[in-house]
Amino acid sequence: GKNEYDLLVIGGGSGGLACAKEAAQFGRKVAVMDYVEPSPQGTTWGLGGTCVNVGCIPKKLMHQAALLGSAIKDAQHYGWNISQPVHHTWSVMAQGVQNYVKSLNWGHRVQLQEKKVKYFNVKGSFSDPHTVRGLTKAGKETVVTADNIVIATGGRPKHPMDVAGALEYGITSDDLFWLKESPGKTLPSFILYVSLECAGFLTGIGLDTTVMVRSVPLRGFDQASHISKKNQICFTTQQQMASLVTDHMESYGTKFLKRCFPTKVEKLKSNRLQVTWKNADLDTEETDSFDTVMWAVGRAPDTKTLNLETVGVKTNSETGKIIVDASEATSVPHIYAVGDITEGRPELTPTAIAAGKLLAQRLFGQSSELMDYDNVPTTVFTPLEYGCVGLSEEAAVQRHGSDNIEVYHAYYKPLEFTVAERDATQCYMKMVCLREREQRILGLHFIGPNAGEVIQGFALGIKCGATYPQMMKTVGIHPTCAEEVTKLHITKRSGLDATVTGC
Repeated sequence: GKNEYDLLVIGGGSGGLACAKEAAQFGRKVAVMDYVEPSPQGTTWGLGGTCVNVGCIPKKLMHQAALLGSAIKDAQHYGWNISQPVHHTWSVMAQGVQNYVKSLNWGHRVQLQEKKVKYFNVKGSFSDPHTVRGLTKAGKETVVTADNIVIATGGRPKHPMDVAGALEYGITSDDLFWLKESPGKTLPSFILYVSLECAGFLTGIGLDTTVMVRSVPLRGFDQASHISKKNQICFTTQQQMASLVTDHMESYGTKFLKRCFPTKVEKLKSNRLQVTWKNADLDTEETDSFDTVMWAVGRAPDTKTLNLETVGVKTNSETGKIIVDASEATSVPHIYAVGDITEGRPELTPTAIAAGKLLAQRLFGQSSELMDYDNVPTTVFTPLEYGCVGLSEEAAVQRHGSDNIEVYHAYYKPLEFTVAERDATQCYMKMVCLREREQRILGLHFIGPNAGEVIQGFALGIKCGATYPQMMKTVGIHPTCAEEVTKLHITKRSGLDATVTGC
């Protein structure tokens, strides 16, 4: 009657692997089940989850490829003689990226073996609260029992089911990173951050790229441009962080179809895809043909085969995500969930890893430490990167009231843009603070080169309760973009007239 394993993790992504490896450190008997269902276009990959295979890693590498293209243009202003025209070969880039990802797949398998974690390449589903039935691709069954079970299956991209031909002819980010040949003229449709990131590097390597924008870009990130109007708050889109990102992309060469939504996709005799869409502003129907159509309409939790209802694991009926408490526990004792599959958690690799490790430490290491999801930094890797940590201006106003918020902001010009004569119109930063005496920093938003590296450094200070006066006493490293954050003396106040000037 004894269960075979102390811990079974279903899902071999960032959070699941971190939890399994940490549990094994305590000498526990641990197993991992992982299986990748092929995308509708047939794409599949190895152990490691979204981040390694179809997320952060290949995305950042292809973003780097695009940045190198921009650097080649800048290099001529710095005296480098580069023969023109310069061409990019997709297959060479893709092969290098895919080979590196495969090395990570292998590395994860080796690490599990070294830590004596049993790996099952099977699709798991619950038979009872302590038993999971796994099926291989060939249909062979494996039954595993465990005292504790962690669900970490993450999510998969959705397709717009109201668009005829979307499933048959469109791809998602699951497919883009594994294409062996160039996607050609591409339409990323709907403006989630992954759509912008992909559009950015596609444009950067010289491809004709058009983004279809249905509503607000970068929903969930800072949207506020704060101006006074008869002593009342007025949020506009004139200076919002998200618009600055897309404005730069337009100047960079990415085309946008704003306030448009697709209605059907048809395959032409030439094998190109003809997309029909509705222009909401003009109330017209328009068409164009593309080589590739990529959907970025959000992600759905990968729970459909888990049989959660049989064991009583509760999910949010609207999102499908698993409901967990502060300790990552589900509605069923001894069943836990971490990562993108959990309700109300940021869909970020580092948070999943940290949550997975802390869960294993609480289960087997006599720890009581919970994951802290406040002030988690992140970055959107668009051509001009957008990094942030803490609250957006809107969230700060909603939480503390407009009269209690002070916002410092400024435009700046990176030194490296000067000789190359690059446009710095969208290089901008915003610091959201409490207005009370010590002016604790609630959020920091930064658009510019290497935004991820900049924000990572300031994230520690904000996590530790840094204040605006402390920031102003911090000596910056000259001449860097990060230094500009320590010189934010331009301010606007809620309900007061203010003039925004450059820095």
